[in-house]
Amino acid sequence: MPVIIKNPKVSIEPSILESLETYVAEEGQVIIHGLCFGGSNGNAVRVWPTTYLYDRDSPHRSNLLHIEKISAFPTWTRINPGSIFTFTLIFSALPTTCTVFDLKEVIPALGGFYVPGIFRNKQDVYFLEF
Repeated sequence: MPVIIKNPKVSIEPSILESLETYVAEEGQVIIHGLCFGGSNGNAVRVWPTTYLYDRDSPHRSNLLHIEKISAFPTWTRINPGSIFTFTLIFSALPTTCTVFDLKEVIPALGGFYVPGIFRNKQDVYFLEF
């Protein structure tokens, strides 16, 4: 079950953070920083372009616009045993009325990313453990 990280401790290169803040302010995107663990045997992850944010109070669906540091389907990103892997997903804006949303990877198989009940914040930047 995915976990929402409330007080993440991350280190982001200042130039990247600055460019993302400008991107968010100008375009209204939603940024999801993901965290996955390699476990004792390692792991592999990828993201499908059919990953969306769903507003719980409207039929709105935000589209995945950009990915960083994770492979897109059909390629896998390998996570070494015992390691921590981080990546970023950027989505189109949610409606201003949205207060709670779900992240869902819509794929024709089991095991897609799914994080229900994400409470919206003013920055529209979220840290999630998958």
